[in-house]
Amino acid sequence: MPRRQLKVTVALATAAVASLSLTVAPAHSAPGDPVDPTVWTQLAGTLEGTAKYQYAPFAVTAGYEPSFCGVHPPDGGMGFHYINKSLYGSLDPAKPAALLYEDRTNEDWMDEASDASRVDNLDALDGDASAVTAPSATTGSRRLVAAEWIVVDKDQDVKTDDDRPSLFGMPFDGPMPGHVEGMPVHYDLHVWLWKKNPKGTFARWNPTVTCPAP
Repeated sequence: MPRRQLKVTVALATAAVASLSLTVAPAHSAPGDPVDPTVWTQLAGTLEGTAKYQYAPFAVTAGYEPSFCGVHPPDGGMGFHYINKSLYGSLDPAKPAALLYEDRTNEDWMDEASDASRVDNLDALDGDASAVTAPSATTGSRRLVAAEWIVVDKDQDVKTDDDRPSLFGMPFDGPMPGHVEGMPVHYDLHVWLWKKNPKGTFARWNPTVTCPAP
């Protein structure tokens, strides 16, 4: 990841954390989103804890393994799942078991280049004035869009839900079968902090997210 681009990511994430922690709900909140200010304070911790994973290779280094790309027409998609199995069962706002990505578009990249122009003062601090370059078609060019918490169902029976967890004041979805071979019956909860979801911050599917054609 170009050094300047990384600093842009960190600067924007820091601003987002500060903004989210001071408001009752983000500007893009949808009907059904919580309005409890303590929830949005927790979500600020999620933003801070996942900011560095805007660069997908950092997520891989941290133990998040690239897996399937989830899509469910006409409801929308989830994007590419990067899963850290050691975090199954985590209810820590800053430590989701999965990170969700989508491929950047040319429009996304132009937006990021525009954002870079707003933080040129960061370059002045260390004399780094290298140009921002467009990402290549690799996992490093993917854009973080959401986080997901995964909790394994105790009895592995999709017909019972007496162990349903909750986080951010929201009950998890499920239980449901694993989405790929070896994945257990589980509950999950999605949080769309890095990309607006018209269906709501905690909705499973985002109608603006797609997967590449097979």
